[in-house]
Parts: sequence; C-alpha cells; structure tokens
Amino acid sequence: MKLKPDTPPPGCPAHSSTAGLTPLISATGSLDHRVVYRQLRAEQGPVARVELEPGVGAWLVMGYRELLTITRDERTFVHDARNWKDLQDGVVAPDSGLLPMMAWRANVIGADGETHRRLRRPLDEGVAHIDQRRTRREVEAICADLVASFAGRGSADLIGEYAAVIPLLALASLFGMEREEGLELRQALIALFGSQDNSQSGNRQFEEILLDLLRARAADPDDTRDDLTGVFLRHPALENEAERLQSMVVMIAAANETVTAWISHTLRFLLTDPRFSAQLRGGSLGVDDALDEALWRDPPMNVMPARYALHDTELGGQQIRKGDVLLLGLGAVVDDPLMQTGFGPMAEPGNRAHLAFAAGPHSCPARVPARLITRTAVSTVLNLLPDIHLSVPAAEITWLPSPWTRVPTALPVEFSTVAAAPELQHR
Repeated sequence: MKLKPDTPPPGCPAHSSTAGLTPLISATGSLDHRVVYRQLRAEQGPVARVELEPGVGAWLVMGYRELLTITRDERTFVHDARNWKDLQDGVVAPDSGLLPMMAWRANVIGADGETHRRLRRPLDEGVAHIDQRRTRREVEAICADLVASFAGRGSADLIGEYAAVIPLLALASLFGMEREEGLELRQALIALFGSQDNSQSGNRQFEEILLDLLRARAADPDDTRDDLTGVFLRHPALENEAERLQSMVVMIAAANETVTAWISHTLRFLLTDPRFSAQLRGGSLGVDDALDEALWRDPPMNVMPARYALHDTELGGQQIRKGDVLLLGLGAVVDDPLMQTGFGPMAEPGNRAHLAFAAGPHSCPARVPARLITRTAVSTVLNLLPDIHLSVPAAEITWLPSPWTRVPTALPVEFSTVAAAPELQHR
C-alpha cells in the first residue's frame, strides 16, 4: 500500500491523535478488564476513543443500545474494511499485526447486504448439517483422552492441555482433518489472534494448511464425504476456491478461539469464584446456567472487530466521522447501566440477553455447536476430576496477548489421582 505524498509514515510523531488514549490491549490483557472499561465509560460515555496500536485509533462501543445500532444498521455501519480511512491513508502500516483480524477478506465477515447473505447460507447449512449426537460423543472421547493423559500425575494446565486443544480437535473432525493438522492450526491461530508481530505469518500458515486440504479434497473425484469441507466444496453459493477457503477460515478461526475462551472462563470461574463454584457443585446451577454466566461476565470475543462508518453520524454522544472504525465492546456491555436492573452477583441465572454472540445479520451462526462442545468439555472435567482446584493464587493468572480475546496463559490445577482413575479406566 502506497502512502499519500502528504501522509506521515506510520509511527511518525505527526500521528498524535491517539496520544493519551488507553491502549485497547491494556484492557483485554488486565486481570480485571472491567475496571478499565468502567473508567472509559466514566470519562467518555458508552462510546470511547481507544488506541489499537501507536498512531491508530478506534471507537470502542460499550453501550447496549449503541451496540445494537451498529450491528443492525447496515446503511451506516459496514464490515467492509476498504472503508477504513486510516487504512486508506496509510496510517495503518502494510505489515501491521492488526490486519489479519481487520483487513478486508472476500468472506462473510467482510461482506454486507446481498453478498453477505449469499456467503452466509453455506455456513448456516453447514452448521445445520452437523450431527450433534455424534459430535457430542466425539468431544466426550477427546475430553476423556486428554484428562487421561494427565490424570496420573495429579496436576495439569487446563489451558494448554485441555481448553485450547478440544475445540480444534473437534473442528478438525468436523472438517475431515487429522489430529496433527488440528494442532498445527492451533499454533497458527494463537499468532493470528494475538495481532502482534507474528500475526501475519500465523495467518499465512493457517490459510496454507486449509488450502492444501481443500485442493486435495477437490482433486479426488471419489471423495464424497459429507463433512463441512465437503459441504463447502459442493455448495452452489460459493463461486470459487477463494470463497470456499475463506468460508473455512471463518468457521474454524472464529469457532476455535471463541470456544477455547468460553471453556477457559467457565473453568476459571469454577476454580476462583466461591459463589459460582458452590452454586454449581451444590446443584443450584446447571452447567448451562454456568455457561451463560460466563458469557455475561467474560464473553469469548471480549472485543470484536469491526464496523466502519459510511458517513458522518452521531453515536453515544460522540461524533463519528466517515471512515472511522468502531469495535464491539462485548466485554464492557455488562456494566451498561441499562443492563444493571436485575443483574449482579445474585442475578437470576440463565439470562441470555447478553451480546456474546453479537447481533443482527452478522450474529454468530455456530452458537449451537459451540455450546455443545463447551458444555461437554466443562461437564467432562467436572465429572472426572471432582476435587480439582487451582494451584496458584487467582491474582497470578495472566492472559495471552490479544486486543480481542481474553484467554488465560495457563490454569494450573491439582486434583486427586484416585478420584479420576476409576472412571478413566473404563473409557
């Protein structure tokens, strides 16, 4: 991308419009990110200016009404990043770690209107095609095998050895991939979602793995498997290889990262919040109630990119200019005063008025299989390791670097090997 002659290069002091702004990653990466969100709300209201990277600003939308507005009004707020002024003007560098998550792609996320509806159909039909009973059995087996791999030593990291592994192995199965390919995808996605220096290389590796799979399947005329790869290969709404590849990219990347985060946060609450743990273990809350509270308190996509303003407008008391980028502050909406009525430490469980899956035409198409995988993962570890407990103080939990998601770096736990062994021996 060429810079305009009068445009200072990225990182130049002339780009001072973000000076003094809160870096977004400082919110998602903090122990109590909601404190940061509350401070932003107190200072700026439900729509706050934040810094994505040095010199690159964005609007963080934290209000419930405002989030519904930008997710439903396609005439004003669109997904197509080619409308992003800072990208057009060269403020965002071509090698920016933001681009794998925010640059335009020829997929359902980057499209609006009729193009979006055409590209969305294969995803919806692919999800509807999933055999939920078979998937649940496969996920149960994956979870039991993972627990068996560390049950004998009485300790584990529930992120690296469990929560981060389950979604990609489940997705690999749904797409007809081998376990090793699923683990390779995981490493690439860690880099992609981090939006750091290795983000673009992670994105390239991720797409190369999927493209090799897609081409190998397309080259075999006898391959009639009806997994998700087969659905995308044969779906008439997908017009070329690029659209098929990007449909796989969207489904796998979004589902993996969000399910990893959802499993992680539910387990973290169980291990660190006495009220939450006591209610669940005491039987007053079911697993589904626990999953919903996790969605409220720490949604899988804490911040979701992005919408771009097609013209000047007003939102939440702020003047939004044409070409501005707006981010969905899904992790901040729980503190919107509008949502406080009836919500709090003793709120009725099972409330699903959250926006964890976004809203409008671009709402998540895979919430049913995501819940199935997450519920199975949480239930299995509770059943097989009933006396599990965190082996470090909760305050020592740290977070993988990302402006978008909050996944713990590790959840080190200890448990009785005797409690787990009898059930695992019968798997």
